[in-house]
Amino acid sequence: MPSPAAPRPLEGLLVVSLEQAVAAPFATRQLADLGARVIKIERPGSGDFARGYDTAVHGLSSYFVWLNRGKESLTLDVKSDSGRAVLGTLLEKADVFVHNLGPGAVGRLGFGVEALAELNPRLVDCAVNGYGSTGSWAQRKAYDLLIQCQTGLVSITGGPETGARVGISVADIAAGMYAFSGVLAALLGRATTGVARPVEVSLFDALAEWMSQPAYYTAFTGVEPRRLGTHHATIAPYGAYPAADGTEVLFSIQNDVEWRAFCTDFLEDAAIIDDERFSAGANRVANRAELDVFVTAAFARRTGDEVVALLDRLRIANARINQVAEFLDHPVLRERGRWHEVQTPGGPAPALAPPIDIAGLTPVMGDVPALGEHTDALLSEFGLEPGAIEQLHADGVV
Repeated sequence: MPSPAAPRPLEGLLVVSLEQAVAAPFATRQLADLGARVIKIERPGSGDFARGYDTAVHGLSSYFVWLNRGKESLTLDVKSDSGRAVLGTLLEKADVFVHNLGPGAVGRLGFGVEALAELNPRLVDCAVNGYGSTGSWAQRKAYDLLIQCQTGLVSITGGPETGARVGISVADIAAGMYAFSGVLAALLGRATTGVARPVEVSLFDALAEWMSQPAYYTAFTGVEPRRLGTHHATIAPYGAYPAADGTEVLFSIQNDVEWRAFCTDFLEDAAIIDDERFSAGANRVANRAELDVFVTAAFARRTGDEVVALLDRLRIANARINQVAEFLDHPVLRERGRWHEVQTPGGPAPALAPPIDIAGLTPVMGDVPALGEHTDALLSEFGLEPGAIEQLHADGVV
């Protein structure tokens, strides 16, 4: 059984983050879940602007609660001389520095790659930006939906009439995941070679990687993937259809074994198996409209429960289209104990366990910090005398 006392993989690592919004906080929260100590630097008075995105969780933003558990909050005006001095003191002792401020901001503060290498040669510097640090787009602002547009994701998402944004911050999440894995790779490299190499992840590059399949498809066919709502642009049948009671059930045919079973037992017409229009995957895509006539009719003969039961018996992958409220009580989460409780400044909140399960270990899943909650304790720990701390407060630096 997992033991809370067992050392976590990143225990003993110090991460300093100069972060905001989603991408970098997602990366550092995952480091915190694995045992790293994460000191989050926030603006005095307002903090990470993601704190104010909404007031859904005890008055605190749902984004902030999701992304910032297990961190210590230090308010610091890094534009001031004394604030930069404090940041430098932290970075001298840190293992990792993660930041996603505006283009060039960290360099203008005096903490560019070369300066950091001189300050602390063992520091892994991780920069998360919009379009990379080179090229003519390096200075452009980049937000999640802008990146969804620039990479073509919006053009292939939605229905036939109009494109749509993906309903979550997919570019930010992609960049956060690559920043997380990049930091881990750099730490492993440091351990084996003694060299700490900088890491850079851009939102554009992260989502561009995720767009590779439609990019290949378009480049080699000359055809843009169609927007088909819940239906797959290049596989058929693969989509949601209404049952007799109005329940929408999505299913997918992935191979010839499933296709034959589907035709015989679900469509109840074995002749369709070898129909030239549908005998191969590419043919089924080309003749989707004709195939949908058969599929829609078969769905209309059954209730949603009957559709799911039959598809399950045939071992054909399927899913009801759940609402978010139904997802919250999904049996996969409930039966496997994936919901835990974390504390926020306003009270307890449910939190999903991180998806990385390491045998014998439990994730940290610490509290969500109040703005500046750890400021004085951290300043004292890193060598500032009480009088100096009082002066920083008086000057509005913390």
